[in-house]
Formats: sequence, C-alpha cells, structure tokens
Amino acid sequence: MKKYFLDEIDHQILDTLIDNARTPFTDIAKKLNVSAGTIHVRVKKMEDESVIKGATLTVNYEKMGFSFIAHVGIFLDKTSYTKEVINNLEKIPYVTIAYVTAGKYNIFCKIRAKDTNHAKEVIYQIDEIPGVYRTETMISLEESINDKKRLMHKIFREI
Repeated sequence: MKKYFLDEIDHQILDTLIDNARTPFTDIAKKLNVSAGTIHVRVKKMEDESVIKGATLTVNYEKMGFSFIAHVGIFLDKTSYTKEVINNLEKIPYVTIAYVTAGKYNIFCKIRAKDTNHAKEVIYQIDEIPGVYRTETMISLEESINDKKRLMHKIFREI
C-alpha cells in the first residue's frame, strides 16, 4: 500500500476534524491562516487517498439507556465458519464492533445493552449462531482510553 505523506497543514486539518468533523472549512482556514479553497483541496486529496474515510458522529448511548458494555470472545467449531458467523453477528444490532482475531478467540466483539439481563439475552443470541462453539464475556466497567489523536500525532512526528 502506497504511503501518503502529510505536511503540517494536513496534520492541523486532521487535528481539527478529529475533534469535530463538522467544523466548517472556513473556520479551519481562518485558524490555519490559509484559504478555504486550500482546506477543501487538501481534504479532498486526503479523501481520494483514503487517509480520510468519511466523517463520524459520536452518539451518547448512555443517554438512550444503553450504558452496559461487554466484550465477547467467540470460539468457533471451525475457523471456516468465520464469515458465516460474522454475517450472523451483523444481524444483531447490539453487536457494535467485531474483529476476526488470531490468538485465544476466533472473533472478538463489543456489545451494548440496557443492563445485565439484556446483555445476557444478546450473549445467548450469539451462542445460538451456527458454528459458535462457546463464548467468553468480559464486562466493561469503564472506558478509560478512547483517544483518536495520540496515534495520529505520534505518526506525524515520525514522518
């Protein structure tokens, strides 16, 4: 994969957009003392090069009653069931992230639920997926690190 080189302006654009993807280009331009056209061209180029892949919105699920988070390690009968199990996990809306992994688990996923009883129901749904041998669940007590910037800053310093 071809590496894309960022300069200081690109870095500052990303820094701003990571904080708030809805920041107007004119505001970024004023902050960086460049034209809005420059920001537009650079963002477009980073999108074309897949450095930027869309924009996201952070939803506060706790405000909607979904404060329970658990991580579920999934063991499969056979690794050849991986794709089918992933397809079935996509049908469970409470499974918010799933990774195919090497190591202890074949698949590792994050679920959101209303409470422990609801989480139990979701885990039972996962257990019923054909090809799932068993699961192992870890309850999340607190999200301590969810930092979108530290790695980007480190990468930029290494360039």
